[in-house]
Formats: sequence, C-alpha cells, structure tokens
Amino acid sequence: MPTMPSAHRSQWPVWLCWLAMVLDGFDLVVLGTVIPTLIKTGELGFDAVGATFAATISLVGVGLGALFIAPLSDTFGRRKLLIACVAGFSIFTIGVAFAPNVAVFSVLRLLAGLGLGACLPAALAYMNDYAPAGSAGKSTTRTMTGYHVGAVATALLAILIVPNWRLMFIIGGAAGLVLLPFLWAKLPESLPEAAPGASSQPTKAPAAVVPSAKSSQTAPKTGFRDLLQKPYPLVAVGIGIASFMGLLLVYGLNTWLPQLMAAAGYPVSTGLTLLLVLNLGAVAGLFLAGFLADKHGTKKIVLLWFGLSAVLLAILSVKIPNEFLLNAAVFVTGIFVFSSQVLVYAWVSQLFPPRLRGTALGFAAGVGRLGAIVGPAVTGTLVAANIAYPAGFYVFAIAGLLAVAALVLVPREVKTAVANVLAGR
Repeated sequence: MPTMPSAHRSQWPVWLCWLAMVLDGFDLVVLGTVIPTLIKTGELGFDAVGATFAATISLVGVGLGALFIAPLSDTFGRRKLLIACVAGFSIFTIGVAFAPNVAVFSVLRLLAGLGLGACLPAALAYMNDYAPAGSAGKSTTRTMTGYHVGAVATALLAILIVPNWRLMFIIGGAAGLVLLPFLWAKLPESLPEAAPGASSQPTKAPAAVVPSAKSSQTAPKTGFRDLLQKPYPLVAVGIGIASFMGLLLVYGLNTWLPQLMAAAGYPVSTGLTLLLVLNLGAVAGLFLAGFLADKHGTKKIVLLWFGLSAVLLAILSVKIPNEFLLNAAVFVTGIFVFSSQVLVYAWVSQLFPPRLRGTALGFAAGVGRLGAIVGPAVTGTLVAANIAYPAGFYVFAIAGLLAVAALVLVPREVKTAVANVLAGR
C-alpha cells in the first residue's frame, strides 16, 4: 500500500475523518432521543407505527448509501465523496427539523442516511490509504472512536435540549456544515495506487499535501462485480456475514439493552446506566483491539473478539445480583462486542487493494446495515413475546458464533490480490 512518509504526513486527515465519524455517532442515537417526545406529543402525526417506520427507513438509507454510493470513492476519489456526503447529510438533517408530517420526516431521514452511509466506508478507506504501512488496525479503530464519542455526546446533548427535538437536528446538521470548509481546505486527496514497476513510496510533497489521486494511467472502473472475481468471492461472503452479525449486535444491544435488563428484574435506571457503561467499554475496546491487531494479526484478534463476545453475552443471561460485578461484566462485554465489527472493517482494508477498498468497505458496511435492521427487529419480537430475557442474550451469543464461523473461512491475507490487479491493467 502506498503510504506517505511520516515527515510529510499531516494530522488534518486523521482528525477530519474522526469528526466525520462523530456525525455517524450522532445519527446512531438522535432518533432514539427524540422518538419518545414525538410519540408522547403526537407532533407531526407520530405514533408507534410512524416512529418504527422512520427508524427503519433511516437505516435503509444508510445501508443504500454504503452499498451504492461508497464505491464511488474508488472512481472519483475519497476527498470528493466525503465532502459531498457530509454536505448532503447536513442539509437533509436540518430539513428534518422543518418536516410538516411523518412522511416528509421519514423521506428526509432516508436522504440524509444516503450521505451518511457512504461517509463511513469512504472515511475508513481514506484513513487506510493515508496511514503508515502496518497500522491498519490502529487507524481504523482510532477513527471509529469518533462513532461512539458522537453517540455519547448526542445522548448528553439530548438531556439538555429535548423536548425541543427540532433543535437536535438543527445542531447535528449545522455541525456538518461547519466541518465542510475544513474538509475542503485541509483534506488532501487520498494516495494513488502505485503503478506497475514503480516505487511504492510517492515522491516528496509539502507537509500538508498528498499527491493527487490522478495517476498517469487511467484507473479502471470498479464495482461490486470485482468482488465476484477470484480470489474475492469467498472473502466477500465471509466478511458480509460477519459484518451482518457485528452490526446486529451493535444496534440490537444499543436499542434493547435497557429493556432486556428491565425484563431480568433490574431497575430501569440500572438499564440506562449499563447502556452508558457498554459504550464506554466500546471506546476502550477500540484502542486495545487496534493495538493487538497490528501486533498479532487482524484475523487472530477478530476471531478472538467475536468468540469472547459470544461467551460474555451468554454470561449476561445469568442474573448478577452484585452491582459492581454487573457493571464490570457489561463494561468488558462492550470492550469486545463493538470493536469486533470495527476489526472487520480493518481486515477488509488489508485484504483488498486500494482501488477496491472503498467498494469492499461499502459492501461490508451495507450488508452490515441489514443486520442493524434485523437486530432490533428480532429482539423487539422477543420483547413483545415476553421472552426477551434470557432469550435475547442467547440470540446475541449465537450471532457472535456465526461471525466466528464465517471469518474462519476467510484467508489471513489475499496475496494474489495486488498482483492480479496490476496484471490486468
């Protein structure tokens, strides 16, 4: 992978991609913070059915953006796509605040999701283009801490602002608009893939400038059909299943953990506290997972992480009467569950060559978003049937084991990938 010499590598891309993930974290929880108010007041005609539709269509938009817009970063460049996606998300998010009814509210959330869905894979692809060689694990997990920081910050903001739900969307959209000029001015284009026979290191450039993505050779168009060509089909299937299960766990737990704990007999306040503890564990886990993945290999660590997630989720099906032990168990569970999915993204960045990185990450994120829809739906069905505890934790544990089984089939690295790409040019 072409990388920028350390002496010429600016920190602007690192922070700008991190802030883009903060916007993703905002989108993860903002709807959950305003739905109770919308249902209670009936504003815009919201009821439980309307809220469910709005939440689902939002995730559909994010999934479609990841699947069909993110791959464009391999054709037009990461910088252009990131700027366009942040702009689209920001404008449509502000528009949500002025929606006259549930239908318009939902359509605007769908459109905002399209931009945000492409933002995550494009940002991660950019960071792995830009990062020093051998640091894909740390680069990916460090960038994704912004996701959970954004989620926690939005939840805290909601405590101060809600029931003024419109202001929540105005602030979220305005934050994206504030980020735009910095992306335009300070985000260099991602590095080009080295031409055949050329050195993997680019020529020297000014400190804040990275060589343009335009190479002397015209880059071939890329798309999902490339993932069907050898040696990628088995890799894509394994990664897709693991990503589906990973986001099923992330969204299922973030949506239903308080209710699962309430069903187990814990106080409601305990369930809300445990949700915060779970996400704090996620941030700690991201730093640890990235360090270990770069040191011992991403495949070993992601298999270990999903396996431990399954075990710990099964343990949570047993009621823990001691409050300290309960918080400790949930914190440790958070360390492994959320960073498992991020390690999948890190591994994708290593398995695929730069010209396919955006496409592959978009595929992983897009398929994963299907899991983000299925996870809360399945758990909600268990809640409605009054069997959420302990069955919900068993479902989550099985999802972790299925991810392990899928990733075992994926090779540690695809050695022929770059060679095949260059040979075909």
